Amino acid sequence: MNFQQLRIIRETVRQNFNLTEVGNALFTSQSGVSKHIKDLEDELGVALFVRKGKRFLGLTEPGKELLTIVERMLIDAGNVKRLAEQFSQRDAGQLTIATTHTQARYALPRVVAAFREAFPRVHLVLHQASPDELVRLLLAGEADLGIATEAIADVPELVSFPYYSWHHSVVAPPSHPLHRTALTLDSLASYPIVTYHQGFTGRARIDRAFAEAGLTPDIVMAALDADVIKAYVELGLGVGIVASMAVDPTRDTALKVVEGPVLFGHQTARIAVRRGHYLRSFAYRFISLCSPALEEGVVRSALDPARV
Repeated sequence: MNFQQLRIIRETVRQNFNLTEVGNALFTSQSGVSKHIKDLEDELGVALFVRKGKRFLGLTEPGKELLTIVERMLIDAGNVKRLAEQFSQRDAGQLTIATTHTQARYALPRVVAAFREAFPRVHLVLHQASPDELVRLLLAGEADLGIATEAIADVPELVSFPYYSWHHSVVAPPSHPLHRTALTLDSLASYPIVTYHQGFTGRARIDRAFAEAGLTPDIVMAALDADVIKAYVELGLGVGIVASMAVDPTRDTALKVVEGPVLFGHQTARIAVRRGHYLRSFAYRFISLCSPALEEGVVRSALDPARV
């Protein structure tokens, strides 16, 4: 048994049992992939995959149990490497953060600037992703930290921490009649709306609020990020619903926040780490720069396997 065989087992599942794609992902041939799998099955004395002819259809029961162990072994192998780097290159290395456009654009610039000043030898990678893709990157060990509002709090393999609270704001050109009426769900629903795509930046909260009020809003456009939403609101396509931190009065001079109550509740952006993932010291520092309350001891305690 060797690590290449374990990587092939994991990658075969990730590539939906397509051995050609497995070979491409691991820079080897399909025949090499097949041989590694056969050698491992022969060594273990059990079939790991359900087959139909030469096609792989899924995992057998032993294969399913083995996959859990393989995932853990490969995570620990990566942890060993990071542990060695922690002591041999304490202030150098790479920190990969998977985050949404909203966080990368509006919440993280100050943190990134402070981190770069403190750790100039650390290569910081910001991987912009949807919430679901962000979870996949964390679970695959391809990102050290994930920052988002959606998805991460409900994944048992992740430990997440509150970053900051935010709410949606309604924006419209300064001359829009909504500025001269009371802001309610009813008044808002009487105009075309431009807001986020499903699954992004609290869209589920928006839909739920209108549904609970018995209203069907006219959402004429849905976008992945606030900059696009604001651009089309400026063009007069509709009223915008965006994350509050995405509105800057000094920059968004063609728009104005509609004053009124918070219609869609408060939400919490969170920072997530996969359970068992070894974090370098500079990763803990990045987290504390996001939120001083999340000092290293607090995060380490929450990540302690004994607490699971």
